[in-house]
Amino acid sequence: MEFRTYSIPMRTRFRGLEHRQGMLAEGPAGWAEFSPFPEYDHVASLPWLQAAMEAACKPWPEPVRECVPINGIVPAVGDGATAARTAVESGCHTIKIKVAEAGETLENDIERIAAIRDALPGVLIRIDANGAWQVKDAIKAIKKLDHVARGLEYVEQPCATVEELAQVRRKVDVPIAADESIRRAADPFRVRDLDAADIAVLKVQPLGGVRACLRIAEQIGMPVSVSSAVETSIGLAASIALAAALPDLPYACGIGTAHLLTSDVVADSLEPVDGSLWPTRPVLDEEAYAKVAAPPEVDERWQARLAHVQETL
Repeated sequence: MEFRTYSIPMRTRFRGLEHRQGMLAEGPAGWAEFSPFPEYDHVASLPWLQAAMEAACKPWPEPVRECVPINGIVPAVGDGATAARTAVESGCHTIKIKVAEAGETLENDIERIAAIRDALPGVLIRIDANGAWQVKDAIKAIKKLDHVARGLEYVEQPCATVEELAQVRRKVDVPIAADESIRRAADPFRVRDLDAADIAVLKVQPLGGVRACLRIAEQIGMPVSVSSAVETSIGLAASIALAAALPDLPYACGIGTAHLLTSDVVADSLEPVDGSLWPTRPVLDEEAYAKVAAPPEVDERWQARLAHVQETL
């Protein structure tokens, strides 16, 4: 398969990224995306390539639901209340707010969440710290933010390690969701074995594909939610396919993230309608891709990265 590289500016800095970059390829089953984050080495990037190969070569599993409920995303910088209101206007009833961003204080997060709660008294609010807190700080922050939010749905990855998650979980009343402790772990089931989380967050590319995620969901012994890795609509389609195929889906999913990019590689981006997304197989639009095709030096770097990962297959 021929892989093409894209480079798309982010609307707002996200995970420290100002541009989202990755690769796209077409196989017998359709288009696929390979877009590991910059900090992933060739070993950590292997599941991302396996997910791309699955998407390109195999049909999606049969869905058990017609559409997937979506949560809105509020980055850790920018006008949180406006971003949350926009998400609600698209039909979302749940908002995920990024917190503990480098350079931001707990007071900043308290002010943002208070503004969002005042503006939108009826929405569910969950927060995501991306593992930034130490245990003591996490316990303090969660209690304060839960109070300001008038009840948090859950807190995603408050600390970096599984052991820390377990400590925090024993000290707070808010449910704990594990993300990095599953997708970046040698053993994704340690969160189950250590009673470290109440919810498992699954991401298709980092975990090796839709079917790999379905196997984890079956064995991990806790409710799951699905989130994106901030991909183009081609990558998002795999996450929608997973969420549509899960036997149980008690939580809205964090896969309505196409708006975080200033452009896309398809004619019609996969944006939520009435708070939902539908399983589909988007195809690359040549005109759209031409506007975001990576410059030669970026493509060369990604082609070398791809070759390095392919050597580990």
